[in-house]
Amino acid sequence: MSSEFDELEYLSGFGNEFATADKRVPDALPVGQNSPQVCPNGLYAEQLSGTAFTAPRLTNKRSWFYRIRPSVVHRPFKKFEKKNWTNDFAGIEPNPNQYRWNPFPLPETGGVDFVEGLYTVCGGGDVISRNGISIHVYSCNESMQNKAMYNGDGDFLIVPQQGELEITTEFGRILVGIQEIVVIPQGVRFSVGVRGVSRGYVLEVFGTHFVLPDLGPIGANGLANARDFQTPVAWFEDLDVPFAIINKYQGSWFQAEQDHSPFDVVGWHGNYVPFKYDLRRFQVINTVSFDHCDPSIFTVLTAPSLKPGTAVADFVIFPPRWGCADHTFRPPYYHRNCMSEYMGLITGVYEAKEGGFKPGGGSLHPMMTPHGPDFACFEKCSQESLQPVRVAENTMSFMFESSLNMVITPWAIHEHVDTGYYKDWLSLKKHFKLPNQQKK
Repeated sequence: MSSEFDELEYLSGFGNEFATADKRVPDALPVGQNSPQVCPNGLYAEQLSGTAFTAPRLTNKRSWFYRIRPSVVHRPFKKFEKKNWTNDFAGIEPNPNQYRWNPFPLPETGGVDFVEGLYTVCGGGDVISRNGISIHVYSCNESMQNKAMYNGDGDFLIVPQQGELEITTEFGRILVGIQEIVVIPQGVRFSVGVRGVSRGYVLEVFGTHFVLPDLGPIGANGLANARDFQTPVAWFEDLDVPFAIINKYQGSWFQAEQDHSPFDVVGWHGNYVPFKYDLRRFQVINTVSFDHCDPSIFTVLTAPSLKPGTAVADFVIFPPRWGCADHTFRPPYYHRNCMSEYMGLITGVYEAKEGGFKPGGGSLHPMMTPHGPDFACFEKCSQESLQPVRVAENTMSFMFESSLNMVITPWAIHEHVDTGYYKDWLSLKKHFKLPNQQKK
């Protein structure tokens, strides 16, 4: 594919203003006003708003497009049914058990694109009232041809696990590799191309947007730095061919037809944009004395709720790092949490569960259900010498964490499940002895 997929500029902050025009039409952006009476080069002006018009300036999100045709030029949407997908979690039977899924299968035959390969695992909240979360996986082997989609309900955070993604958006083109992520905000039209069989994870949030977490006592530097986020340079195609526009709206799927490509934005400016991030650029904060910092120190992005300090969803990673703490059991501690935790593995071996947790699979630990290292990990790490050691070398795992209760979809409750997951803890032994029973 064209090297234009690699053309990116630095995104220097989530509240700043950015402006790019396609290099073939450098004068496409008006000067001094948002929407002139007549746009340069006969273009149309169109605004995409990601927040209410009256949202505070700090959180107000919108971008202006200067495009060949406005996006309103299409035929009516018609509903279609999509298998193994839902945003409706009402009425699904709850299940408090720890769950683990084997790697989700790759397509065995041709002709499965990103939209067709989406599969809902779990979720919570409500897409209609716009307070919720869905977790999906995708598995595909074909690029979207003359087809684009947009999520009318919320943001997609996409985590490739196998296969690079060539994503064309209204803002430009983005190449997303392994150990990178991309966020496609609500309403942005995009098309996914693949270079072979591809698989990954998708975190969807309703009614909020992903932002960088506050740093507090960490200070100005650390975790994910704003300068390392990237957004595409404007790129357009003036293509008059039949095109399908897929709209996910209120959890259902619709399709409209139009006679031209939606990727006809010649220039744009604003702060409501898709962006990508390389997880290997994350600045790890870790203990070097004793005990554990909470896993919130590994937060890359957060989708805040209305309750201060509590997220609809956090995106957390566990990258390679040094373990240096004294007098401390270094793997994750046994834990019960008022958050729901879904974990996935991009590559490598997760240190707390080296057996059944595989790249391309996942696990869900429901709210207040206990979890922690398996038997082998506990025994090994309770006895090893506490020397500085590299943790998670050549590994990248992640967690989607939410303050919402989540349920597992009726198909994911049975498909690809590791039914013996609970056995990881059954071998944990009783080591307790009264003082007079201790060996002298």
